[in-house]
Amino acid sequence: MDAQAFSHRKSSVKLRIVCADGTPAANRSVEINQTRHQFLFGCGGFDAVEFAGGNADGTPLSMEQEAVLRDRMDKIFSLNNYATLPFYLGRYEKEEGRPDQKRTMAAAEWFARRNITTKGHPLCWHSVCADWLMHYSNKTILEKQIARIERDVSAFKGIIDMWDVINEAVIMPIFDKYDNAVTRVCKELGRVGFIKEVFAAARRANPSAVLLLNDFDTSISYEILIDGCLQAGVSIDVIGIQSHQHQGYWGLEKLREVLDRFSHFGLPLHFTENTLISGELMPEHIVDLNDWQVSEWPSTPEGEERQAREITEMYEVLFACPAVEAVTTWSAMDGRWLKAPAGFLRENNSVKPSYTALMNKIKGEWRTRESLRTDANGGLNLEGFRGDYELVCGDRKIPFVLDGKKAQIDMVLG
Repeated sequence: MDAQAFSHRKSSVKLRIVCADGTPAANRSVEINQTRHQFLFGCGGFDAVEFAGGNADGTPLSMEQEAVLRDRMDKIFSLNNYATLPFYLGRYEKEEGRPDQKRTMAAAEWFARRNITTKGHPLCWHSVCADWLMHYSNKTILEKQIARIERDVSAFKGIIDMWDVINEAVIMPIFDKYDNAVTRVCKELGRVGFIKEVFAAARRANPSAVLLLNDFDTSISYEILIDGCLQAGVSIDVIGIQSHQHQGYWGLEKLREVLDRFSHFGLPLHFTENTLISGELMPEHIVDLNDWQVSEWPSTPEGEERQAREITEMYEVLFACPAVEAVTTWSAMDGRWLKAPAGFLRENNSVKPSYTALMNKIKGEWRTRESLRTDANGGLNLEGFRGDYELVCGDRKIPFVLDGKKAQIDMVLG
């Protein structure tokens, strides 16, 4: 893809460097290294809960567990700067009043120490819902759902400031796979009414949080729902689009069509759950992906090469679209949801061609590194991809941010 397609991801700035005494650092050789992208390249970070917080039963990890998880986390987050952590109520709070906050907080703090943006997923969903909610009336279910949102968004404020507030609301009131408390309430209040309640709760708990509406349904039904929410005053910050492609790659035509339709709202787009398969594709006749239950789903050499081509093309298109701010490969490794070979790591942590392809893009082609020299006034001009940077001059390292907000950045060599 033409490099000009990514010009909106770049900014220019004048850097002016002076010595400690205020004199220009003239004719100095400097190295400019981008350390982090502004664009969010993400994946599911669920393994961090176990890695940072220990086993669910409270026991510490064995040395073997720790080594495997450390290798996995190092590989995944050498590539990505963005992680999604699980807050499914039916797992996060299996018993009422006993949330898995300690382990999840440990994971969020692990990411924060590494400057990895973290999102919580989801605050409200009809699937993986807590069974204990079923014992209450609809009025009480809503009260407890609101209280849960306020509790968790408040508890993680400053560490997790991005949330999928409600998940898959298009199907929520007509979901009929099994009875659940959230569908009951959504059916009573209506989609927009329910969404308004849960978004308001999240906003009260963290007014500066980035709040997403997230769905797998990319039909006009989702557009109508978004429009209805915005007309009702729901404070949606980002439109989340799931793209689980177990039955085959969408292709350029569908991908661009989806981008065109959802960009017209004028809100940022996040591709929140992206899946591309490196094995045999799921049969086309399967309507609900969860109905495809297999004992194993192997990755194949041919499938891995196909996955690498497809994920490269898809990331190129998303990175080229000004409305898109983030893309998350949902399963970082094979064998997770539906046992699908959907990761860029195999189950033994070895890297697949898709990992190498993305590394070449994110940390290679789309990363700015420059060797420059200051002029007589200690100045130099830089154009680069937006994000975090480090200027190296001699034994001095000075961090700065390139985000297009400043025409000039002044730096002092101590």
